[in-house]
Amino acid sequence: MNTQDFDFHLPEELIAQTPLEKRDSSKLLVIDHKNHTMVDSHFDHILDELNPGDALVMNNTRVLPARLHGEKSETHGHVEFLLLKNTQDDQWEVLARPAKRLHVGTEISFGDGRLTATIVQELDHGGRIVEFHYDGIFLEVLESLGEMPLPPYIHEKLEDQERYQTVYAKENGSAAAPTAGLHFTQELLEKIEAKGVKLVYLTLHVGLGTFRPVSVNNIEDHEMHSEFYQLSEEAAQTLRQVKASGGRIVAVGTTSIRTLETIGNKFSGDIQADSGWTNIFIKPGYEFKIVDAFSTNFHLPKSTLVMLVSAFAGREFVLEAYKHAVDKHYRFFSFGDAMFVK
Repeated sequence: MNTQDFDFHLPEELIAQTPLEKRDSSKLLVIDHKNHTMVDSHFDHILDELNPGDALVMNNTRVLPARLHGEKSETHGHVEFLLLKNTQDDQWEVLARPAKRLHVGTEISFGDGRLTATIVQELDHGGRIVEFHYDGIFLEVLESLGEMPLPPYIHEKLEDQERYQTVYAKENGSAAAPTAGLHFTQELLEKIEAKGVKLVYLTLHVGLGTFRPVSVNNIEDHEMHSEFYQLSEEAAQTLRQVKASGGRIVAVGTTSIRTLETIGNKFSGDIQADSGWTNIFIKPGYEFKIVDAFSTNFHLPKSTLVMLVSAFAGREFVLEAYKHAVDKHYRFFSFGDAMFVK
């Protein structure tokens, strides 16, 4: 299949620039691919889509203030880093600008020298491996110097940085938020749990794949970037029990889907505690092994995320749903509205 097969018209004014005042007041498009139906709803009605005995699986990663602005120690030229993943000790993979001027051995200073970095390896697409030098605890230094790495299509300043975190964010490590989870409030989660739905958490630290567009014509030629995931024994046991009792595994967002399906592939459809790196690319033709339904936001045209949703619900029906969302003025992307796919 070609990347062009997943394109659709998206007016720029539908790209949400700021979050709504109340997290769960966004719209929700419920699509049932088996019956080929769509229903316009509101996100707090997701409660109606969940059944007692289901498991709601959420990604509890927490976004780092991963964007750093500094200067080259020699020339004082401006440098921007986006931290992607911790590779070892104080070494990180970063997206660097301007990368062409940052070679092995180059030193960069941040915050009047409170944090410095040395380029140790050059990667493709503006990537670099850097080693940081600092006094104290790295995450505390980063909190004081870094900025929240909002996606490039958001141009408005975010007044409350916590609105780019889920209410259940816990494990530091992401370069971007698992945005499908931004709609949940503690109150809504309590109602879901009171209905008899199991709340289960896993971790996938969102990395470069979120920022990299599909640049090839044939989707088979696209390579996904690896991201770290973890599922605990307690979570795996709960999910096995839900499956065994006939409940559904309902994933929140594509990051949860990719983690669960990585584990399903690794263990032949079984759910085991596991951690590691995944570069799974879910596209039409893929057979789902774990996930029975999911909520997600509306994604970029020609993105791997539209391809993932299409693998579950069918490309033509998904593009039909996206056209409906555009016609009904749904809000798109990170701070936008959601869909529930079953």
